[in-house]
Amino acid sequence: MPSNQPTTNAALMARRKAAVARGVGQTHEIFVSRARNAEFWDVEDRRYIDFAGGIAVLNTGHLHPQVIAAVKTQLDLYTHTCFQVVAYEPYVELSEKLNALAPGNFAKKTLLLSTGAEAVENAVKVARAYTKRPGIIAFTGGYHGRTNMTLGMTGKVAPYKLGFGPFPGEVFHALYPNVLHGVSVDQALHSVELILKNDIEAERVAAFILEPVQGEGGFYIAPPEFITGLKALADRHGILLIADEVQTGAGRTGTWFASEQWPVAPDLITTAKSMAGGFPISGLVGRADVMDAPAPGGLGGTYAGSPIGCAAALAVLKVFEDEKLLERSKALGAHLLKGLRAIAEKEVTIGDVRGLGAMVAMELFENGDVARPNAALTQRVVAEAARRGLILLSCGTYGNVIRILVPLTANDALLDEGLKILADSFSALR
Repeated sequence: MPSNQPTTNAALMARRKAAVARGVGQTHEIFVSRARNAEFWDVEDRRYIDFAGGIAVLNTGHLHPQVIAAVKTQLDLYTHTCFQVVAYEPYVELSEKLNALAPGNFAKKTLLLSTGAEAVENAVKVARAYTKRPGIIAFTGGYHGRTNMTLGMTGKVAPYKLGFGPFPGEVFHALYPNVLHGVSVDQALHSVELILKNDIEAERVAAFILEPVQGEGGFYIAPPEFITGLKALADRHGILLIADEVQTGAGRTGTWFASEQWPVAPDLITTAKSMAGGFPISGLVGRADVMDAPAPGGLGGTYAGSPIGCAAALAVLKVFEDEKLLERSKALGAHLLKGLRAIAEKEVTIGDVRGLGAMVAMELFENGDVARPNAALTQRVVAEAARRGLILLSCGTYGNVIRILVPLTANDALLDEGLKILADSFSALR
């Protein structure tokens, strides 16, 4: 039971270790007490600049007034009926808006759910129902969720898949293009063709699934020519193309969906995270004929498309329009890239700075040698920045990438303050 002693981060960490399962990780030993936009304060009243954004959930910032107002209004009306029992208009309205936003010159339909993993699971279900095929081809470094099926598609073992197998069959991994680490577009496409020759015939593959920009994998951007080649391969064999936009969606890359920047449209898009400004909701958007493949009753969920989440998501869309956040995403990304490249000029360990819109990262190597990823320094920089009041996250197959997912509502002064802390952290660790 809580004591009457002053609350500290250390005291709460002790309680957490006693009460919470060991497998629930925690990057920073900090407990939040309140938050606003791109800042929060811990239980000891220390201020932090938030460059993590709840792992890409807070594109509209902590407690955006319009989002909170919409949720409060909805709370006075109804909180739950289960859409499959008694429906409600916000679900329909949000579906209409997502259909209109999704790329592709074809009719679309939407399924609303609760989490990103749930959206990805249902993408597989819908693809299999439509194609009558079992196989799924995902990509190395990809992250798709923590359920058994989505872990099977995730292309990274530690820490996500350790001890949790066996995973579903008929899931295969091709190479994701990554020129920095020696994988060309041609090699990546050839690896897909090798799977079709060596592991599963094309006629039994339901879908390809990939992230337009890999999230946990290291913020690597899928080249347009790779997408063109993959879609051509998909169309040749009747295979669907799924864009997993759980992290890239909701304006993070400068367009509502990152796949709007692709030369071709995906058949299905998964979305979650920032689409409701911190409230749980997710969606699967896609070609109407594909989405209609499952029979009535085949899709849904008790809390799927919660009225609270729908109200929050509709408010987020209005905020994007009112505050021109897609344009802000591009400007913010350019500001961050300029700042990170200035730091990289002084730090030989920073071997690459990259980004699409405001989805920005830097990759660290020992003495800048791309053959020697520097995960240890990455962790030290993240920890030192937190000590100085800046919250960052690491990622990447080698654990050597620092990613930035600051709210799009952060002003330039706050960005510069955060960048200075980051620069000072590198300097302190030389």
